[in-house]
Amino acid sequence: MKILVVDDEQFERRLIEKTLARLGHDIMTAKSGAEAWERIQQEHVRFVITDWNMPGVDGIQLIQKIRSSQLSGYVYVILVTSNDRSEEVVAGLYSGADDYLTKPFNPPELEARVAVGERVLTLEDNLVKAKQQLEKLAMVDSLTGLMNRRAIYKFTRGELERARRIADPISVIFLDIDKFKSINDHHGHLVGDEALKLVSQVIRQRSRTYDGVGRWAGDEFMVVLPGTRPQDAEKAAQRIIEGIATTPLVLPDNKSIQIHASAGVASIQKMTNASNLLDSLIQAADEALYRAKAAGGDQVQMDWL
Repeated sequence: MKILVVDDEQFERRLIEKTLARLGHDIMTAKSGAEAWERIQQEHVRFVITDWNMPGVDGIQLIQKIRSSQLSGYVYVILVTSNDRSEEVVAGLYSGADDYLTKPFNPPELEARVAVGERVLTLEDNLVKAKQQLEKLAMVDSLTGLMNRRAIYKFTRGELERARRIADPISVIFLDIDKFKSINDHHGHLVGDEALKLVSQVIRQRSRTYDGVGRWAGDEFMVVLPGTRPQDAEKAAQRIIEGIATTPLVLPDNKSIQIHASAGVASIQKMTNASNLLDSLIQAADEALYRAKAAGGDQVQMDWL
């Protein structure tokens, strides 16, 4: 682990450095609180051992800077003091220190307290990872791996605001599998799920990396096309439904079925005001999709705002 040792006395710095380097830690040193604060801001430091009494920025002030800043991760701090009075120790802990050592200390005690700090940081890292995984799960459709309705709605809102700022066009595709109910009725819901996965793969393959692709509901999908004019959005939708039509779904008995889809496209040529346009854009794409389905399916219909 990378540990920053802060002390204005070279002997004290060397003592801690020698003890912890023997355990394989990567030790950095600073001669003052001000120097330490600069290094913490510039480098990814998660563990600090600092002396209390130093000229300029002392240990308490350094800890207060750490706790009041928006660093990328939690910084575990051990405060070193030559005063072992309980009121001094309490004051140090209240300042934001996680642990303390009193001088003179023996190496085994230092090693043990550093080990405690490592466990705390490991626990904190695991909690952050778990939170990130939960946030990701909350935004991803579990069947297709695409953005779910909440996520694609949020993505679209952000792209509308971006398009407004730079007066850019934006388009949305609503796509629906034709006669999806009959696939479920004749082949079962497991095959229906495979059909949804296949369609999602084709949409992803035939979309740009910066397009937003999500499952809106059931067999409905939504594709957000930033910076795309109506004629190009129509071509993009056509490419997707043609890709779906030419990609057979192989069944468990090695037979295959052909899947078709319909698409509705809504476009805004030049964004000037993003407010209240999100729902209107989605509704326009949905109505265009309805017209495509009513006209027999396997086609694209357009709308403009």
